[in-house]
Amino acid sequence: MANGGMNMQNMMGKIMEMQQKMNAAQEELAGKEVTAEAGGGMVKVTANGAQKITAIEIDPEAVDPDDIELLEDLVIAGVNKALDEADEMKQKEMQKSMGGMLPPGMDLSQLGL
Repeated sequence: MANGGMNMQNMMGKIMEMQQKMNAAQEELAGKEVTAEAGGGMVKVTANGAQKITAIEIDPEAVDPDDIELLEDLVIAGVNKALDEADEMKQKEMQKSMGGMLPPGMDLSQLGL
């Protein structure tokens, strides 16, 4: 290997450092939450940065025994919106925590994140 090139030990050290930062960021994300609303706030869904649903609140006004399909649709919409917002938060936080460690042109989706 040429003297100017990155040696294997240096590269492995950078990979380990990057992995440690990613693990720390993922742990931190699990403690952060986003809340999304559907139906003008009739359904509120909270998800964490690990993209797990942590709470669902349903306004009693949304419960109509003659129109259960509307409530089901509101829950689906709220869950999907919360998961999208949690994913967006995850991408931003991981990008911030990784700083300049990624090679130019590479993003977190290429790492499976």
